[in-house]
Amino acid sequence: MSLILMSGNEAVARGAWEAGVAIGVGYPGTPSTEVLENLVRYDDVHCEWAPNEKVAAEVAAGVSMAGARVLVTMKHVGLNVAADPLFTQAYVGVGGGLVYLVADDPSMHSSQNEQDTRNYAAAAKVPVLEPSDSSEALAYVKRAFEISEQYDVPVIVRTTTRVSHSKSLVQTGERAEHAPGSYEKDASRFVMIPANARMRRVSLASRLDSLASCVESCDENRMELRDTGLGVITSGIVYQYVREALPEASILKLGMTSPFPEGLVLDFSSKVERIAVIEELDPYLTLRVKALGVKVVETGLPRIGEYSPGLISAAFGTVPLEKREPIRDLPPRPPLMCPGCPHRGVFYALGKLKAVVTGDIGCYTLGALPPLQAMDSCVCMGASIGMAHGMGLVKSTDRPIVAVIGDSTFAHSGITGLLHMVYNGGAGTVMVLDNRTTAMTGHQGNPVSGITLSGDPAPALDLEALATAVGARSVRMVNPHDPAEVLQVLKEETSADHVSLIIAKAPCALLVREKADPFAVDEELCTKCGRCIKLGCPAIAKDPETARAVIDATLCVGCEQCVRVCKADAIVPSGAACDIGRERS
Repeated sequence: MSLILMSGNEAVARGAWEAGVAIGVGYPGTPSTEVLENLVRYDDVHCEWAPNEKVAAEVAAGVSMAGARVLVTMKHVGLNVAADPLFTQAYVGVGGGLVYLVADDPSMHSSQNEQDTRNYAAAAKVPVLEPSDSSEALAYVKRAFEISEQYDVPVIVRTTTRVSHSKSLVQTGERAEHAPGSYEKDASRFVMIPANARMRRVSLASRLDSLASCVESCDENRMELRDTGLGVITSGIVYQYVREALPEASILKLGMTSPFPEGLVLDFSSKVERIAVIEELDPYLTLRVKALGVKVVETGLPRIGEYSPGLISAAFGTVPLEKREPIRDLPPRPPLMCPGCPHRGVFYALGKLKAVVTGDIGCYTLGALPPLQAMDSCVCMGASIGMAHGMGLVKSTDRPIVAVIGDSTFAHSGITGLLHMVYNGGAGTVMVLDNRTTAMTGHQGNPVSGITLSGDPAPALDLEALATAVGARSVRMVNPHDPAEVLQVLKEETSADHVSLIIAKAPCALLVREKADPFAVDEELCTKCGRCIKLGCPAIAKDPETARAVIDATLCVGCEQCVRVCKADAIVPSGAACDIGRERS
């Protein structure tokens, strides 16, 4: 046993390994991604990236049905995709323990919405555990597998961004091997036709009744009695904030929040004078406490975004242990595509086309920001294609409509959108931005790049063959670093009366190991037109004194996009610019 500093994600992976997990499967999504990336490093565990969360949950269901323990990972919006198997899996039950690691993202650091996974737990009728630090992340994952098998139900372990990515000391242990049970055919349990499902629904209610008694006395739920003038009911990372902001308050710390421990809450409320419920996002605990007839102090804390010790201190008029003055007047740092990003040339061309661009989830969503401003929508994984088709049905604009989607997102949930467009006789243009990786979450492999989670080569999805098989009439390949070529192909395809797929294929700039020589601006040839600056490349800026473009050679990777858009031929290899300068001097 060792005491190790771990992030919450590292601790979740360690807990799964110590619990004897045989399989880990999921889809990368911040803040959950690193769980599987750490779990795959352990011996005796097989890990896979799935095309999407629904597939991951279905693989996990099969592993559990075969009798082995399995961890399935995703972020909060991924649970939307996996909800279909989850809800029925609660009826079916488990063979080997089945645990969902779902990471919520309060304040939307890397998400398109805020969601509270506890609502899913209540709706799906499954238990949920909420660790407040890395040590509990390890312990709760191990406990989740025990609960799953003891009560014959899948279990959700809910983390949030701060738990996932902050670090604390963790006491690690050894792996407890879990031998898979033998599968036995049982259609009444595993085949969810209505007649069987009705019986399993009754079974689920019975299992939940047994679990309800567990939450009243389990170690994960505990009272911490201090000053009885104020009692706080809380869970997850907010527990840490409360301890810092209100060190003298009594606390009912709920580590298992579904089923809701009604008796424990009533017992705690009888021991303190006032009750406050402090929780991020939805009033999940608050509504349940009030439903018991307990009077709750109104704190005025928001239902939007992350909490902090300072926020809670302000709500209760206390002084935090350490008061930090915020650093003011810092220059803004808007997110930008990397120098040499192949997406930049595509959005530059789309801007020239003045297209309506229905976008998707990925690095390329940054194409909506200045100076490119070439994306009109971003809703959820795979939505770009269906939305483009829907806009085309209405015919409310004369501008060309183009759906833009990344390679990993296309494999996740874009294929069915393309199939729908073809099947229903649509005419539209879809661009797959194939940068050979799942870039936004840290360069994970996917079915298009042909690399598995363990780094092994795999059959790569042939996008051209797939699009043709689905029924796209035209499939084109373009070099995204050549905006003129992209623009010409876009003009041709958006004017056609059929479904077309354009593949913009070039590797993510961060995967290119050998960088080309940087470029520089010939000051005498520069006409100050600003075309290169409109690319939004971090390596290019406007000289405040001369208004000419300048290129930072330490950032330039030599992708030549700026060279191709410059009408004055003023962008030349940096060595040539030095030679020209010497000749003129």
